[in-house]
Amino acid sequence: MITSTSNAKVKRLVNLKKKKKLRDEEGVFLVEGIRMFREVPKDRLVEVYASEEFWNRERKAVEQVLAGTKVQPEILADFVFEYVSDTKTPQGILCLVRQKQYSITEIVKGKGGELPLLLVLDQIQDPGNLGTIVRTAEGAGVTGIVMSQDCVDMYNPKVVRSTMGAAYRVPFCYVDDLAEEVKQMKEAGICTYAAHLEGKNSYDEEDYRKASAFLIGNEGNGLRDEVAEQAQVYIRIPMKGQVESLNAAVATAILTFEAARQRR
Repeated sequence: MITSTSNAKVKRLVNLKKKKKLRDEEGVFLVEGIRMFREVPKDRLVEVYASEEFWNRERKAVEQVLAGTKVQPEILADFVFEYVSDTKTPQGILCLVRQKQYSITEIVKGKGGELPLLLVLDQIQDPGNLGTIVRTAEGAGVTGIVMSQDCVDMYNPKVVRSTMGAAYRVPFCYVDDLAEEVKQMKEAGICTYAAHLEGKNSYDEEDYRKASAFLIGNEGNGLRDEVAEQAQVYIRIPMKGQVESLNAAVATAILTFEAARQRR
């Protein structure tokens, strides 16, 4: 059992939690909580750490999840686990999971002939927003997410936690030139819709039963002009009162579930 916060493994975990560069170099990310642990794809599970209290209470559950893998759990003293954890009330288990890489080509083409329903995210900064967007995307049947390089890191612990497991399953990638990729989507036959204050048509007046992509902009500033200009259609979400725009995750939910409704 590890009983010191100065232990090398503990320092590494803390650095992986804080530093995107280190996560990318090792090709892993941190996951906390029993539900997220249970849903980890077995072939991507790298390391498991449990608090002493959790291990004593849930050892059989952990061993059941690890059955068929070569991963051996490492036990941390409770105060050490709290030191490593990214949450105020740790559940007592965390693991390192191997990152999965997707190319823009894979995401645009989809898999198995699935009709593309894409999200294009421009400068999304809030970890909770991105996590909620990814979770919502899975629920609505989004086939892939394309993001500008300056979006928050998908493997930020707060993002991962907010996805509630969807980060394992929804294909995504970051691109250097988002406007160019939207242009390429149009050329590939995908209709691109920008959620925009200048939209003339209400979102529920459009037909999403074809290959479609929704462009969602930054929480405060919306889509950059160069990205919005590549969209084929500007759409809006009608609102009452003096509210001009919605939270990016809420807008995403409205648009993607309308597409899902039309496709049922």
